[in-house]
Formats: sequence, structure tokens, C-alpha cells
Amino acid sequence: MVCHPDPTDALGCAKAIARHRATFLCSTSTFLRLYTRNRKIHPIMLEPLRLVVAGAERLSPDVREAFALKFRKPIYEGYGATETTPVASCNLPDRLSVEDWSVQTGNKPGTVGMPLPGTSFRIVDPLTLHPLPPGEDGLILIGGVQVMKGYLGAPSKTADAIVELDGQRWYKTGDKGHQDADGFLTLVDRYSRFAKLGGEMISLTQVEEEVRRILGEPDMELVAVNTPDEKKGERIVLLAAAELEPDTIRKALVDAGMNPLTIPAEIRPVEQIPKLGSGKTDFSAAKRLALAAG
Repeated sequence: MVCHPDPTDALGCAKAIARHRATFLCSTSTFLRLYTRNRKIHPIMLEPLRLVVAGAERLSPDVREAFALKFRKPIYEGYGATETTPVASCNLPDRLSVEDWSVQTGNKPGTVGMPLPGTSFRIVDPLTLHPLPPGEDGLILIGGVQVMKGYLGAPSKTADAIVELDGQRWYKTGDKGHQDADGFLTLVDRYSRFAKLGGEMISLTQVEEEVRRILGEPDMELVAVNTPDEKKGERIVLLAAAELEPDTIRKALVDAGMNPLTIPAEIRPVEQIPKLGSGKTDFSAAKRLALAAG
């Protein structure tokens, strides 16, 4: 196993992979994007890798395509949580049966794969916890031997996160998603990442994706958060680490015909978007930043 102290140092990581002939790379979408952008990283440097797995955040289709184009290697997306120590599912390479020459599908891009052996997923209504049929979005529950016993010294918090159904303990992830008929899981969003405006539930992730699409900036650093509003209950604030002026962004969104309900009530430029150590956006810190300046 090779460890590198700074995951943002893509060149240093690439050199370590080449030097030690590493075969398996675990990373995040944010960090893998750095490999595709860095011109000093030659594709041969990652030649030893046999498997590249992304987790911790949704894998951007742009990153998947750019990585495959530059390094000729697919990225297999996985999913899990600290409470599941930590992996729950992962896409895997397809396998060919030499008995009947059929292909066992192990990878469906856009999904986070099937549950690991010994692990189960259950999609339920977030209020009643009743199971939902394949293809229908609901709260993702994870069951299995790797589910935590509980939060240390916090029994009430544990009781909120763990539920027993049909004699099995399940972790309530707080994630929204669905399984297809083959068992592959697709993530939709966090239930906490919705804003309620005038009775409508607005996905903050979809707001971010729409802004990037309209501006033609798929890599633009931004985050949408919901803050209290006296009239509508909540409002959307967009924090953007970009050179564009807020008025310019707003005009572009309006001119593109973006749903008025989803256009951020405020667009605020910031020096940088708060990040966690994994490289993904720190939504709690972003919300505090929006509230502090509000």
C-alpha cells in the first residue's frame, strides 16, 4: 500500500503509482479531475493501475469521460458511509463466462453498483419506512454485518440512525435513490439537500448542475444552499468561486429560461468553496458561510 499526504497533489500521486507499480487507486471525483487536467501527468504514469474506484461524492460524467479518454481506464463508482465502515456497494468489471459465453454485467455507469456480499439495500418511504418497488425513489437503508453498533456515547443519535426491520438492523442513510431490477443502486440526492419554496421541493444539486450547464462551465466551483426566508419559508443562495459578476450569472440564467423558482435569490462570490478532507463540498460550512453573510 502506498500513501501520499496530499490528495490534491495529483502529479505526486501519479509519480508514486508509476514508481511503486500500484494496481488499485481509490479517489474522489474532485481529485480524479486533477489527473485529467494536469499536463505533466503522462498516461503511461497510470499504466500499472488495474482498477480505479471513485467514492465519497457523485462521480461527474465529465470526469469519467475525460479520465477514460486520457488514461484509457474506466472509473468504477462506489458508495457507502462512515457508519457502514465504510463501503456498501461498488461497480465492478464485467465478467465473461466461458461456459456459455454470456457476460455478467458488473458495471452500469451512473449507478453506484450492487451491494457487497453480506450487504443489503432497501428503498423505503422516508416517513413510513414501507418498502418501495424497483425504480421508485425513496430513502436508502443499508443492512449488513458492517453496519456500526452505534455512535459512541450518543444513544439517542444512534436510535435516530438505526432501525430494526424484519429482524435486521438497518442504517438510515439520509440519501434518496432507487434500485433497478438487477439490483444496481442509483443515487438521486441527499434529503437534506432540498429547499422548500412555496410548497415546492427544489433539489439544490439540480440547481447547481443547471447553473453549470447554462454557463457552459462544467468545472465551475459553486454550491447552492437553502436559508430561511420570511415569505417563502426558504430561499436559495448560490456561492460561486468564479470571476463572473453575480448580475452576469443571473442574467444568463434568466435568458436561458431557467425555472424562476430555481433561480437563486442571491448569488454571492466567494474566494473558495468550503471543502472536506475528502475533497467534496462541505455543505454545513457552506451554509454557515451563507448565513453569516446574510
